[in-house]
Amino acid sequence: MPKKVLIIRFSSIGDIVLTTPIIRCISEQLGAEVHFLTKTKFKSIQQHNPYITKLFSLKKDVSEVIEDLKAEQYDYIVDLHKNLRTQEVKLKLGIKSYTFNKLNIQKWLKVNLKIDRLPDTHIVDRYFEGVKALNITNDGRGLDYFIAPSDQEEADAIIGDLRQYNILVLGANYFTKRIPTSLSEKIILNSQTPIILLGGKDVQKEANKLAKLYPQETINLVGKTSLAVSAGIIRRSNAVHTGDTGLMHIAAAYKRKIHTYWGSTIPELGMYAYLPLTAPQNENHEVLNLKCRPCSKLGYDKCPKGHFRCMLDIKI
Repeated sequence: MPKKVLIIRFSSIGDIVLTTPIIRCISEQLGAEVHFLTKTKFKSIQQHNPYITKLFSLKKDVSEVIEDLKAEQYDYIVDLHKNLRTQEVKLKLGIKSYTFNKLNIQKWLKVNLKIDRLPDTHIVDRYFEGVKALNITNDGRGLDYFIAPSDQEEADAIIGDLRQYNILVLGANYFTKRIPTSLSEKIILNSQTPIILLGGKDVQKEANKLAKLYPQETINLVGKTSLAVSAGIIRRSNAVHTGDTGLMHIAAAYKRKIHTYWGSTIPELGMYAYLPLTAPQNENHEVLNLKCRPCSKLGYDKCPKGHFRCMLDIKI
């Protein structure tokens, strides 16, 4: 009888996409039935993943789903979030669990004291280290991102006859991870193909400004498409210019050429674009030797120093 496994990752878009190699390898190599638990607002990210048999989600409390989880009688849990809420799930289910090293101390030292004790290891590889007792191996195929055929059809209809284009992602959860307008202008002017602007409604003002300045060079879709349709547009692109965002990881899942512009965070924290060796490799653009970098492992709503040099000083 195949094993039944519960994998947990509550947020965010990029972090959930980064769990997909573990999901795929457990499903394929162990023949296991994989269930996935996340927050309700992120459930759609895994909705079409063929390696997942059943999706569970919660809005706030573990109590919303714990009885349903108990009824499944899992063989073990793979905890890829490792926080108080996942600890509560594990305690209430009372079964064998596996997790990974979050490197919180090493990250704190790097962010706050600029002492580097971080290993040169991507978080996906740390996930695999955490479940090595299951005898699964990294298949080297990178990330997955699955969307409905209807979403790809909508994306293709938007693209139309445009066959060569790049993506510029303007949005990010935190201001200090967003590409500023002045840098976006340089990216647009240096592009040999049209640029499609993507992002959420929170960056529509910046997108409208760029679209007005460069009407022939840009197509402004900011705030106009769903996440899945945006993914379908990325899937057909030549290259993606982005900050440290969830769309960066979706671009990696589609094996696109990626240019990542790093502000308050750094690739050494282990969350850079995860690409197989057969894919075009990511290019990191950042201001090296800036004493205040990194100022956070996540980001801020404004530059703590007030100058935002980590982004504004990036050269193209």
